[in-house]
Amino acid sequence: MSNRNGSPLIEVEGLKKYFPIHKGLFSRHVGDVRAVDGVSFRVGRRETLSLVGESGCGKTTTGRVLLRLLEPTAGRAVYRPDPGSAPVELFELSQREMRPYRRDLQIIFQDPYASLNPRITVGNTIGEPLKVHGIAKGSALQDQVEDLLLKVGLRPEIANRYPHEFSGGQRQRIGIARALALRPKLIVCDEAVSALDVSIQAQVINLLKDLQEEFGISYIFIAHDLSVVKYISDHVAVMYLGRIVEQGTTRQIFEDPRHPYTQALLSAIPKPDPKERRRHIPLEGDVPSPIHPPSGCHFHTRCPVVEDRCRVEFPATHDLGDGHTAACHLLGQQA
Repeated sequence: MSNRNGSPLIEVEGLKKYFPIHKGLFSRHVGDVRAVDGVSFRVGRRETLSLVGESGCGKTTTGRVLLRLLEPTAGRAVYRPDPGSAPVELFELSQREMRPYRRDLQIIFQDPYASLNPRITVGNTIGEPLKVHGIAKGSALQDQVEDLLLKVGLRPEIANRYPHEFSGGQRQRIGIARALALRPKLIVCDEAVSALDVSIQAQVINLLKDLQEEFGISYIFIAHDLSVVKYISDHVAVMYLGRIVEQGTTRQIFEDPRHPYTQALLSAIPKPDPKERRRHIPLEGDVPSPIHPPSGCHFHTRCPVVEDRCRVEFPATHDLGDGHTAACHLLGQQA
């Protein structure tokens, strides 16, 4: 259920992450990879915000910077643990000061084969966060690990087995149990189902929704499968080349897309009914390099309705009502 009208759990403003490029004998700074270039969004309590877009648009980097797995270049991330609590500027905290908040902010990685240490048992993998944060030990730790395994649909007796003994779907459930161990308030799901078979994807998505309902978790769901996004999301932010070009409720984005890039992405979703027709909007060429992004609107090199103005002037973000926004010159003309 959406909670946009109350105080958000986390609010991000002007987030940037540039990766410097160094060349030569003296490692001279010659440029930057602008992976994230000024994004702003908010995540309400018990809601799911999905970040969507083509590969390389900055979705994963955004999630990792928010969790301080990567350090930001610029921007703010204001975190409010509880509705009445004082706001915390996450990017201003030292690593030591950040430690207590890491309990609240967790991540589920994309690859269930690479995200688990093959030399550590399932029980130790799930129990490690509990030991590190001094929450449980001994028999209490074992009980909590077994309870977490049950909550993600696995048998408690597998705690003494190793990751290589499980399928991809089971490994991802183990990863979910590890993220859930500290009872976080926000989990970044970084392409959490993209490596799984379609039938297993549905099971994991339903598990995430059930856990959200039970524990009141918020999700930032990073994905490129728009069918999955439509099912799990409350709000959607569409990213292109490090910037958010459109965001709104799931219904606004899927039923009334206003940015040409969003329209093109949605036109590529297969229709289950062969009699139902949808006009396909082809996207020509590849995503430009984030090292040298195009001038003006970054999308103008691939946009089917490009105008001269788009090539030289970056569009303002237009408020379309009820929290629906998009950055496109055509929307200004329509207003």
